[in-house]
Amino acid sequence: MKARPILFNTDMVKAILAGQKTQTRRAVNADMAANFDEPRGTEDVLAGYPFVETEGGYVSALKLCPFGQPGDLLYVRETFRVFDSSAECACYDHCVCSRHNGKPMYFADGFCTKDDYKWNPSIHMPRWASRLTLEITDVRVERLQDIDRGDCMAEGCPFPNMAVNDPIGWFSGLWGSIYSNWDANPWVWVVEFKVHHCNVDALLRKREAA
Repeated sequence: MKARPILFNTDMVKAILAGQKTQTRRAVNADMAANFDEPRGTEDVLAGYPFVETEGGYVSALKLCPFGQPGDLLYVRETFRVFDSSAECACYDHCVCSRHNGKPMYFADGFCTKDDYKWNPSIHMPRWASRLTLEITDVRVERLQDIDRGDCMAEGCPFPNMAVNDPIGWFSGLWGSIYSNWDANPWVWVVEFKVHHCNVDALLRKREAA
């Protein structure tokens, strides 16, 4: 079993914490996507999965997903900071930060949001500071615009009633704010997951002990 990092912005971390997000889509590397070939083999033809030609022959694109395969783990990187002393925090008296000396705090939790406060971007989060571990339950590859309304809800769409609102419009706006290529309809990895509210190494130790 492998464990890899994955980045999420603050809104998506909140959606994961709220139990609203169980899927994520990530752009396929342009060089890899350029080498996608037609499906080969009955199962892959039916599923529509492309193949990639490698030195060892044709390989299903699913086997090349950089985020892993079902059963693998992803540890979430998010905006954070660590207080070495409660004196570092000046947001208000008796702040909860005083209870976090030497421990990570997370921007998604809403603490210490003063404009002049320094937070560390998610890319710099070390593995030990991650509090959310995602266990991959399914991986597929598809065109971006193949997403349906139900999948948009699984992506964390906040609309309470998808029959009235437009989940696909919400997701296209979210995607456009990150990649700006919705109209190009690129290939994307679709990773489905279940959430473990713990550090990835703690989860691995627990499984080894079982």
